[in-house]
Amino acid sequence: MLQSSPDTLVLSALSGPTLGEIGEDYVTIGEKEFAGVWEEWSRAWLAQLGTASDASKKTVLDTLPVRSPEVEAKAVARWLKRWLRHTANVPVLSTQRDFLIAMAEQVTTDLLRTAPDPLVWAHGDLHDRQIIAGDGRSPFGLLDFDDASQAEAARDLAYLDFHLERRLLRNNLTPARYLKAHTEVLAVAEQLQVSPDRFDAYSDARWLRLACSSLPSGSTLATHVLEERLEHRRAFGSTTLTAGLSIGSRN
Repeated sequence: MLQSSPDTLVLSALSGPTLGEIGEDYVTIGEKEFAGVWEEWSRAWLAQLGTASDASKKTVLDTLPVRSPEVEAKAVARWLKRWLRHTANVPVLSTQRDFLIAMAEQVTTDLLRTAPDPLVWAHGDLHDRQIIAGDGRSPFGLLDFDDASQAEAARDLAYLDFHLERRLLRNNLTPARYLKAHTEVLAVAEQLQVSPDRFDAYSDARWLRLACSSLPSGSTLATHVLEERLEHRRAFGSTTLTAGLSIGSRN
């Protein structure tokens, strides 16, 4: 922000492409450059959370709303309720309806059954098109702070990973690029000591919200992903963190 008045805001131009744009650029961005950008992001994200958690910033952090697991569970319930209302008279969706109701119960249980990780500064809607890569003259940047809050680190990271996997499944991101970005997200989660169960819970919650969207293509895709995850856990008892790597390799 360069200048402000009651009637006007003057903003500077954004410098650098988003990580989403870089991921879909196969002409000017090579695999080495792509990997380097995500490695830079991981360092920048860790530094960001480290700075935000500094004691001198605590007063500011405490003014932000808390996005607790209970708030996340209520959001899932709202999305499901709206979807059920809109599809109540569609017999062909009865099987999907039963599955999503069961998944919502499971996701709510997963969000609330274990103690949450410590609260940190959270972007609130993190994905690769909200992250601006530095151009050599400026550091990484972030867009859209409408949902900035205090939340578990797992929430932002799981949301970011959700968008990466969605791009992979829609063929907007190659398996190799997905795997690299996904691995960096998991590395950051490990550095921040994010509980895998918490990551899984927020990841499932985000996929469930897409499954309850009004867009049939998104709803079908998300339902399929949730079904696969459920089958994988029943068969192997592993977490989504491991399953994500398998998805990247399998495709």
